[in-house]
Amino acid sequence: MEITGRLAGNAEIKKTKDNKEVVSFTMVVNDYYKPKDGNAVEFTEFIKCSYWMGTKIAATLLKGSIVTVSGRIYLSQYTDKSGEKQAYLAFHCNGVKIISKAKQGAAREAVPENTPEHVDDLPF
Repeated sequence: MEITGRLAGNAEIKKTKDNKEVVSFTMVVNDYYKPKDGNAVEFTEFIKCSYWMGTKIAATLLKGSIVTVSGRIYLSQYTDKSGEKQAYLAFHCNGVKIISKAKQGAAREAVPENTPEHVDDLPF
């Protein structure tokens, strides 16, 4: 499967409990549909991506870049701090192709951590 979208933030390199490194980033995909009444309905999907093939690509995955990822999509869930179950779309990337780089001069600044803390529990 392939998905094309814009990066919501700079890629980050994270480590699992087993000390394996993974490149994590979030893609934003905008889409719309037009029901029979004729009024277009727009929606946005946020997809958390993991790339396990190497970490060098992280330096080029900057906020605003447009990328196409290939791999498999899945639904992931976790229990938040208040005990509520939450779910989100995730994508295990086998390949990443940069379609358009972020604007010149985009700074690699720290991105707030929005990923659930269970990343270390991944079975990879």
